Amino acid sequence: MSIEPIGIAAIVIGLFCLLLGNGATVVALAVMAVLGSAAALFLGSANIQPGHVLLAFLVLGVITRERTARDFVQALRLGEPGFWFALLVAYGVMSAYFSPRLLSGETQIVPLGTTAFGDTRSTVPLVPVSSNLTQSVYMIGNLICFTMTVAVASSFRGFQAVLAGLLAYSVANTVFAMLDITTFATGSQGLLAFMRNAQYTLHTDDQIAGVKRIVGSFTEASSFARSTLGVLGLTGTLWICGYRPLLTGSIAATSLVLVVMSTSSTGLVGAPVITLILYATALQVSARKGARSFASLAIVFVPLLSLAVGLLVAIDPDLSKLVYNYVDIIALGKSTSNSGIERHSWNVAAFQNIFDSSGVGVGLGTARTSSFLLALLANVGIPGTICYLAFAFSAFVRKRGIPGSVTADARLAARNGCLGLLIGDMLVSPVIDQGLFFCMLAALASARPERREQVVRTGHPIGVMTI
Repeated sequence: MSIEPIGIAAIVIGLFCLLLGNGATVVALAVMAVLGSAAALFLGSANIQPGHVLLAFLVLGVITRERTARDFVQALRLGEPGFWFALLVAYGVMSAYFSPRLLSGETQIVPLGTTAFGDTRSTVPLVPVSSNLTQSVYMIGNLICFTMTVAVASSFRGFQAVLAGLLAYSVANTVFAMLDITTFATGSQGLLAFMRNAQYTLHTDDQIAGVKRIVGSFTEASSFARSTLGVLGLTGTLWICGYRPLLTGSIAATSLVLVVMSTSSTGLVGAPVITLILYATALQVSARKGARSFASLAIVFVPLLSLAVGLLVAIDPDLSKLVYNYVDIIALGKSTSNSGIERHSWNVAAFQNIFDSSGVGVGLGTARTSSFLLALLANVGIPGTICYLAFAFSAFVRKRGIPGSVTADARLAARNGCLGLLIGDMLVSPVIDQGLFFCMLAALASARPERREQVVRTGHPIGVMTI
């Protein structure tokens, strides 16, 4: 095991946060989660990211405090989102061990990790894969992150801390994108070497048609675009609801520009979708009695601004050609590129894996795909997919709190942030691991600090299914 300087910093921050309380730890965890290309320490060839180091400190903080420990257990009760998430992880871990062995040779897979066949760059017979272990560990970490964050957010003070942490993530995501652009333009990329030390293939200096691919603090442009779609969903909704409008509005506007200019097809395709979701949210919020004016501003000016931009592009031939070429390179021509053809072959193999495994899946972390939905069905099968859908329904669809309250608006924003990340996952994700940022957003969307307040006032807990 070897510890990197950024790992030492993460440990020091974690120890300091333990003294300050779970609120400080959850904010630090959110900020560290943005460092997607960083390794705090190495265990053999495994990269342990700074976010997971802070997660360990959050676990210590939660389980050593009686009230949050009780809320942690509550988050796993039947009917709660954490219950379905735990079922998904349990089934996934079991499938990671048993499926590749029980179904050995029954189908051809595009392996996610290394196999006994080596790096063939083609399909191989179903066998255990190295990523069966790593993906199991990541999913267990995600479950811990989700339940621990729910526990912290089960009080109003903790809820505000989680929200502050997610906003800090949004600011950090934007700042690192600006630093990525600036250091590339000035030839000073070495300044960011402290957070680009993971043993992954890094695409930090890639260009398309002479345009820098924005990666921010991540390993590649698609990962940055996915993260920024989540930030746009979160901050755009908070701005519409009138929560700290100067901060959330500026971050949302900047994120929209960055995701379009990231040269990632994920961002270019996902941006209009998340914008439509935000517009639908504005319509929903504007219908409330006493709604803030920001929702009305969005309803009026977004169509006008979109029309103005469209007309500007249409009447300027040079600009029209520039925009068309950009869209063609990034998105329209993607399917005929070598990368697009390769990803299509992954999905074809994944479809066959679903049928050959009779819907039970070939095992968590076994098959590589190019879409989150296919990754679910191919790896953890129909049972795992049902667990995920139940988790998503209970976390994002079930209403909680009084509409228009700060907590309800924050939960709505967290849900839209998760939808932004899910859009990116549906387009390119080869795995079902959605990361710490998604889990923290989902936890905020699921948390009910009002329940603890009810217990304090009445002395009786609210039933699990009460909304």
